[in-house]
Order: sequence, then C-alpha cells, then structure tokens
Amino acid sequence: MKTIHITVTGRVQGVGFRYFTVGCANDLGIRGWVKNLPDGRVEAVIQGQDAAVKEMTRLIGRGPRAADVTDMKIEAIDVVDAEEFAGFVMRF
Repeated sequence: MKTIHITVTGRVQGVGFRYFTVGCANDLGIRGWVKNLPDGRVEAVIQGQDAAVKEMTRLIGRGPRAADVTDMKIEAIDVVDAEEFAGFVMRF
C-alpha cells in the first residue's frame, strides 16, 4: 500500500474538484480524503495500490473540466492507523 499527501493549486475550488476526486477514488479503489483549504488550494491524502495511486495522481493533476491545475505538491507519508482510511471521503 502506498499513501501520499497532495496539495493542488490553481482554479480548484468552485469547479467540482472534490466531487471529481471522490468519484475517481471510488472508481480506482483508493482510500483517503479530500478537502478545500482556506487559501484556495485543495488537499488530499490517497492510499492504495501503486498503480491506482499513480493513476489517481494523474487524474488529480488534470482535474475536472472547469479546473485549471497550476501546481501539485506530492509527498509520500507513513500512516500509523490504516483504519483511518476505510474509504474515501470529502472533509469540510
């Protein structure tokens, strides 16, 4: 299992980015969460098989049609409690 933290910059709020991310995660069997940040960025933690995480990263880098992703920071993280990621949710 691979777990990464992603921060996405650009026109990523008000364009359905979180809903797009949840849909993609569910299609790929990804676990984790996504949320809007007060500064206009979107933050996500995704966990899954290497190929699924790679595809999810590609999809997030593209975003939904109305989005314009200008930057994406990705870092691998260690997860202490894997039960925290039982599914994929939108956080508020």
